[in-house]
Amino acid sequence: MPRKKQSRGSCSFCGQNMSKSGIARHLASCEKRLKIIEAADSKPGPAGIFYHLRIEDAWSGSFWLHLEMSGKATLAKLDSYLRSIWLECCGHLSEFSMDRRMQRPIAMSKKAGQVFRVGLELHHIYDFGSSSETRVKVVDVRKGKPITQYPITLMARNDLPEYQCVECGNTAAWLCLECLYEGEGGGVFCDKHAKTHPHDEYGEPVEIVNSPRLGICGYTGPAKPPY
Repeated sequence: MPRKKQSRGSCSFCGQNMSKSGIARHLASCEKRLKIIEAADSKPGPAGIFYHLRIEDAWSGSFWLHLEMSGKATLAKLDSYLRSIWLECCGHLSEFSMDRRMQRPIAMSKKAGQVFRVGLELHHIYDFGSSSETRVKVVDVRKGKPITQYPITLMARNDLPEYQCVECGNTAAWLCLECLYEGEGGGVFCDKHAKTHPHDEYGEPVEIVNSPRLGICGYTGPAKPPY
C-alpha cells in the first residue's frame, strides 16, 4: 500500500500532536498528566508500581502505543489489550517472549512487576500462521496511585496513517483485499473510487483502520481501545 508521512500521534492527556520520537519525553513532562498523577496520589489507599510501556509493530514501527500498566496486572491483561486495540480476528494463539525468535516464552500468568524493569524489551506474537509481531519496551516506572480504575491506561497512540487513493491521489479510506492478496497494486481507494472498484472476490473493500494487522487474515478492526 502506498504510504505515508512520518509517524505522528497525540497525547491522550492534553491532545498535543507530535512526532513518534518526541512522545515519550512529552509524557514525562505533560502538565495535565502530572496533575492527574498528583490528584491520584493525594487520595487514600496503598501505592503501587506502574510501568510506562512503548508498544510498536515489529515490522514498520509506524503503529505504536504508549501505555501505563499496573505492576499487579498479568501479561494476559496486556495480551487482551493488544488483541482488542490491534490484533483480534479469529481467536489465534499468542505469546510473549524474551527474544524475537520466541524461544524464551514468558507465562501469561506472570505479573508485570515480576517481569518488567526499565529498558527491558519483550516480543509478542499473535497468530503463528499469518503472524503479527509486536515489540514491548519498558520506558519508565513510577510509584504511586492508579490514575484510572483499569490495569492499563492508554497514554498516547499513533495517528491513522495516511494513504493515497491509487486512482486519484486523494486520501484513501478503503482497502481492497483482492488487490492486497493477489498483488494487483496498492488497492487503497477514496470513498468515490471504492464504490466503483470492481474487485469483489474477497468481498467489498474494507475500511482502513489504525492497526498493523489490517488486511491480515481478514482483520477489519475495530482497532479501538477496550476502555
